[in-house]
Amino acid sequence: FLPQVDSANAGRVLASDAAVFLKKSGLTDLVLGKIWDLADTDGKGILNKQEFFVALRLVACAQNGLDVSLSSLNLPVPPPRFTDTSSPLLLSGTASSDLPWAVKLEDKVKYDSIFDSLNPVNGLLSGDKVKPVLLNSKLPVDILGRVWELSDIDRDGMLDRDEFAVAMFLVYCALEKEPVPMSLPAALVPPSKRKPLSVPGAMPLIPSSTKESHQSLPPVGILAAKTPLTQ
Repeated sequence: FLPQVDSANAGRVLASDAAVFLKKSGLTDLVLGKIWDLADTDGKGILNKQEFFVALRLVACAQNGLDVSLSSLNLPVPPPRFTDTSSPLLLSGTASSDLPWAVKLEDKVKYDSIFDSLNPVNGLLSGDKVKPVLLNSKLPVDILGRVWELSDIDRDGMLDRDEFAVAMFLVYCALEKEPVPMSLPAALVPPSKRKPLSVPGAMPLIPSSTKESHQSLPPVGILAAKTPLTQ
């Protein structure tokens, strides 16, 4: 990976170059900031080769659900994955169907039990059934609208078990003060929703500002509808 961010071959990586590259990992800015702080040991805003490898290792830890800490560096993890359609080197062997799902197994069990308690019909929950759970988080309605928009991956106005897990994952991220992304990172797409031939990077991680202002509008109607809350 180093030649792609160290084009001058100086053996060091500037913060600006590293930020653009690390963003392709699909991790949130909060996590990437923590990774940078741990890797940039002297706080100069430049990583040498060794520090850059530490950053890559921490990215791999985060992508595999491990803590972003120096103690995780010795744990066995697969190589980090980055989505970039312009670089064939990065695409080799990293089809999005191979990405580990960002939702951890123990969390999925917890989300599944909430899903089942809401009485799904044919394995699906309507917006009306999901709405009280979302509102219960006390998050702003525009954030909850974006959570719904991102989790209803097949756009059918209903959430299945995996989509509901994505919604819960995003809600908990928001409660931890992590920003809810404007588009769903590849690592968060449930394996059941992934297309085997899809090209990583086709899903934009950094949306254009023109789309941003309109994207969260439609689902807000679902949340703001004046239906009585039964829970």
